[in-house]
Amino acid sequence: MIICGAGQVGWQIARHLSGENNDVTVIDNNADLVRRATDTLDVKGLAGFASYPDVLDRAGAGDADMIIAATYSDEVNMITCQVAHSVFGVTRKIARLRARPYLNAIYSDLYRREHLPIDVVISPEREVAAAALRRFASPATFDTEGFLGGDVQMLGIHLDEDCPVVNTPLRQLSELFSTLRAIVVGIRREGALFVPEPGDQLYVGDQIYVFTNALDLSRTFEIFGKKTALQDRVVIIGGGNVGLTVALELEKGQRRVQTKMVEISREQAERAADALERTIVLNGDGLDVEILREAGVDRADMVLCVTDDDKTNLLASVRAQNAGAHSSVALVNDPTLVPLLGPLNIDAHINPRATTVSSILRHIRHGRVRGVYSIGDAEAEVIEAQVLSTSTIAGKAVRDIDFPEGALIGAVQKGGKVMRPTGSTRIEDGDVVVIFAVATDVPAVEALLQVSTSFF
Repeated sequence: MIICGAGQVGWQIARHLSGENNDVTVIDNNADLVRRATDTLDVKGLAGFASYPDVLDRAGAGDADMIIAATYSDEVNMITCQVAHSVFGVTRKIARLRARPYLNAIYSDLYRREHLPIDVVISPEREVAAAALRRFASPATFDTEGFLGGDVQMLGIHLDEDCPVVNTPLRQLSELFSTLRAIVVGIRREGALFVPEPGDQLYVGDQIYVFTNALDLSRTFEIFGKKTALQDRVVIIGGGNVGLTVALELEKGQRRVQTKMVEISREQAERAADALERTIVLNGDGLDVEILREAGVDRADMVLCVTDDDKTNLLASVRAQNAGAHSSVALVNDPTLVPLLGPLNIDAHINPRATTVSSILRHIRHGRVRGVYSIGDAEAEVIEAQVLSTSTIAGKAVRDIDFPEGALIGAVQKGGKVMRPTGSTRIEDGDVVVIFAVATDVPAVEALLQVSTSFF
């Protein structure tokens, strides 16, 4: 595999794939980034322009099964895929594209083999905007994602002092709420993420990951001490591609949401105002208290801070909450800033790397894997996969499956019906399972499912 671009996304993808014993080469025109990748990962590195045929040749494109073009330039990514296809015959090509005009559905034919041969187009801005909309729809969570066609929701919930089930063993929770189709699959405590045992208790301050049937969402929130209220007012700080996409989607929604946007660039603000119909766009600094007051943050149910500057997003979140906003969500690229969220009392954050990595992994996990979601800073993965008749787990009860310590089945779909797995649940050919696994145990889970990227 060849990964073009050794920035944050390229590095994370290289870390995932090299950790699974794939032969990975990283290309970047920044020699320092290449050196960082080769020093910290089991990968080969090459400094040069990824779109140059001679550079791809030296990287081994003639023998490559896949190329992932994730440089900062859309045009370089597109040309790289074209060269990889036309000169080297690389069979699978993934390109990261940012500019909205390239992503317009009416131009989708552009990426056919006879034009620009790109098999999968990944848009970080769209992925991040989708993550922001999920936060807006589920304000009581710090992370959320849907599986099994939306019938199962994964919720990241921070346990507060008013949580009624703290200091209760998980086994007892199952007994107390026997009809609740929910299961705790992961706990982050004092910075460490682990898969719990039935006898483990929940404590104040824990961040837990829960799989729940979509029909049991309200009850699940109630059990873990969270209130669910409709969000009617939102303020978006930042009118770039992410902010504009979020505002456009909110305008399309069935429920009318009062949306205001603050954008510091006059040109960008005018472009957003032209594209939006009901959203009020204010040209000003999202850190300016007067502008925030004019945007009505004191009455906002949520403030989404999605500028292209992490520090601005963090400070704007703090300012908005101090001004009376009910909750705030900050877009944070730099993982070293994430520990500041707690002390700053910021409710949740969006990690662009995690959303983009999840999107790419979804297309490179082979076999019957239908979806992949990256947790935190690549600490764990949620894998949705169809069970094959030849899989190691087929025909076995859950209690008899030799899962690694850091993996747990969170949901099972049988014949279209979703159920919470128990020890006696038998996994059959054709079932679809959703598995939570810490990063070190992902290869073992894939081996159980007989799906692995190692066959490339």
